[in-house]
Amino acid sequence: MLIKKPDSIKSSEITSESVYLNRRHFMRGLLGTTALLATGSANAVPEYEFEKDLPIYRGPDWMQQKIRESVRNTALSTDDKLTPYFHVMSYNNFYEFGTGKKDPARHAQNFQTDPWKVEISGEVGKPGVYNLEDLIKPHLLEERIYRLRCVEAWSMVVPWMGLSLGDLLKKFDPTSKAKYVEFTTLHDPDQMPGQRSRFSTLEWPYVEGLRIDEAMHPLTMLAVGVYGNAMPPQNGAPLRLVVPWKYGFKSIKSIVKIRLTDKMPNTTWNLMAPQEYGFYSNVNPAVDHPRWSQASERRLPSSLFNPNRVDTLPFNGYADEVAELYRGMDLKKWF
Repeated sequence: MLIKKPDSIKSSEITSESVYLNRRHFMRGLLGTTALLATGSANAVPEYEFEKDLPIYRGPDWMQQKIRESVRNTALSTDDKLTPYFHVMSYNNFYEFGTGKKDPARHAQNFQTDPWKVEISGEVGKPGVYNLEDLIKPHLLEERIYRLRCVEAWSMVVPWMGLSLGDLLKKFDPTSKAKYVEFTTLHDPDQMPGQRSRFSTLEWPYVEGLRIDEAMHPLTMLAVGVYGNAMPPQNGAPLRLVVPWKYGFKSIKSIVKIRLTDKMPNTTWNLMAPQEYGFYSNVNPAVDHPRWSQASERRLPSSLFNPNRVDTLPFNGYADEVAELYRGMDLKKWF
């Protein structure tokens, strides 16, 4: 039974940090990370082996240098087997570059991501337009290996590099009116052929959103890299959201605006097909998509004769950390 509609949730009623961090193993991970940050000691970014002749996106020099200085954080990571880099960078949904899975890798290679600016606005004490380099510079980056579950019932395991979204937002002094966070992708039809297609069913620019407690949760991250290098354009360079307990379309790519607001944002897929794509879109094997089951998923790499199907877990396997955020909510109604 739904106790309150999300729009009526007061900031004082949002699950407190002390509640949703009350998991022993999660706390141990956070304490370990804190110790690394406090002492300044850090493990080096792991050196990954890549298939010969496979192009590796390095990004701008300042980003690569920042990644080289980063802390390796495995405390918030899964121990699932990694999806090979080739599949991570060549099998993507990024409709701004086309609707086919290979279209982004094909059409995004000349996408200009440096310099890059991000506008912070809305219910914050320090609004403004900031260079991405200036936003990232004060933070030690972390590597987090997360499961990525697409609403289309395929999945990956990806080693992201980035920072806590909550840590970034705190620097801009969110006000007590901030109940939601809205994210907007770059709108640039000259660079993004999908945005100028006459056959597109989506409204541009792409918009996504989170409730403020979801945004501030330690698992929620802004990613700037993958596999120890800068984020490839087809994966959402230079800045994307990663929310591992939600379906992949919530993890918006190529972000240029972050707005804190007192109202639930109108999000792109929810506007296009509200009966299929809810605002929350938590991974839930008990709630099927209207056109297919969500009880299992195809873990990449897979093939016709080796589909590599695995059972889907509630909240994509992160229930211990995040289920408390939705206490009292009917997750079939608020899907």
